Amino acid sequence: KKLGHAGKTADLVVIGDKGRAQLRRFFGEQIKRSATEVVAPGSFALTSALASEITAVSGDYDAIVIIYNSYVNAAVYNQMYKVVTPFVTEGEGESLLAYEFEPDTKSEVMVDLSEYLLTSQLFHSFMDGAAAEQSARMTAMENASKNASEMIDSLTLQYNRARQARITTELIEIISGASALED
Repeated sequence: KKLGHAGKTADLVVIGDKGRAQLRRFFGEQIKRSATEVVAPGSFALTSALASEITAVSGDYDAIVIIYNSYVNAAVYNQMYKVVTPFVTEGEGESLLAYEFEPDTKSEVMVDLSEYLLTSQLFHSFMDGAAAEQSARMTAMENASKNASEMIDSLTLQYNRARQARITTELIEIISGASALED
């Protein structure tokens, strides 16, 4: 919405089923590509292939924004975003001025570096997201184990009380029967 007010548009490339399902509701016409059934956490080769797809779709953009879950600690993860801007090859704000390139290869090198930068940032986002996911799974399993333990303790107590009541009832019946025989 902010981009629309600034006179800019955004195209989306979504990785994962859940993200695609959520974003399709509101931004369906802006989704240019989606990758589903991506094995988490993935490898650098997979990330490189995804970055190539994104680069092929992206064309001439001001920036690429990566939105992902970032691991903070075992109980917390935050949604973060990174803005990956392409290298400027000419004019004001030219990137990597301190380095010398052969005149005909600078633009090619910059394209390769841009793709490598995007790949490494995507890979970092994947790894951070995988750590957050594993942490959430670990916390959920820990809570489930704790709840199961509490339930087992409660049921064991309930069973022992019922068993003790049954034994007490049988003892009372035996004592009552013995007293009746004595009289």
